[in-house]
Amino acid sequence: MDFSSKLLENAVNEVSQLPGIGKRTALRLVLHLLKQPEDQTQRLSSSLQQMRSEINFCLSCHNISDTSLCEICANPNRNKRLVCVVEDIRDVMAIENTSQFKGHYHVLGGKISPMDGVGPGDLTIESLVDKVKEEKVEELIFALSSTMEGDTTNFYIFKQIEGCEVTISTIARGISVGDELEYADEVTLGRSILNRIPFETSLKNS
Repeated sequence: MDFSSKLLENAVNEVSQLPGIGKRTALRLVLHLLKQPEDQTQRLSSSLQQMRSEINFCLSCHNISDTSLCEICANPNRNKRLVCVVEDIRDVMAIENTSQFKGHYHVLGGKISPMDGVGPGDLTIESLVDKVKEEKVEELIFALSSTMEGDTTNFYIFKQIEGCEVTISTIARGISVGDELEYADEVTLGRSILNRIPFETSLKNS
């Protein structure tokens, strides 16, 4: 792709690094920004810079937050004895959209995947185990995607907290095997949370 401007080329190259954005789409977006009033582009740039420099991760659940504790963890009406374990912040958003869960979350930051070089130490599993032991969690709900990596991560955590007085459950398989939570419709995901099953039962059925 030939560019008449090095500045344009640099902008297109940066935008094309976003997920799902190829060079042609990046060019279309950059040209669109060029047509907009300069102050609108400045606001976009400023908001991205501010987000990158000022955003926090919740000290309790590792969700994104503007403060040290996210709104969910800071809400006294949420049940902190009920913790839903998810892969990333998109899953928190997906479950929250169902309005069916009133507990807390724990964001792992990924799944165990030796093929991708992701081990238990790369995730927030240690802080989850500490939370179960120190904060008297009554139930832990595994809500990872039903893939081999998700199941491996569930089983690893299960072994780490074996012997703790905590109920361990997993979302019902209304979510198809291999599906990611963020792509599930809200009704199906909500029912999967409400109709969760004991984790040991899921082990017998797998």
